[in-house]
Amino acid sequence: MIDQYLMENYLLVLKSTVEVYVHGTLESSNINIRNLLKSGLDNTMNSQANTYDKMSEHGFYKVENINKSVIKNALNKIKGQ
Repeated sequence: MIDQYLMENYLLVLKSTVEVYVHGTLESSNINIRNLLKSGLDNTMNSQANTYDKMSEHGFYKVENINKSVIKNALNKIKGQ
């Protein structure tokens, strides 16, 4: 359980870090800084993907397929609002 908790928190930190790198990369007017930030973004996204894969392998991050009718119902509700 501790491994799962640590990995979940690490994944959240990586996701937050990606957001910071994205905004920094987009807002940077200096090409050298932009390239440095983009490199950090790429590395962080790779770490996020690797962490997700490890979590999935250990059953810590479960993804379920959703029936198409559930998606249609959700879209209809949104359209109706």
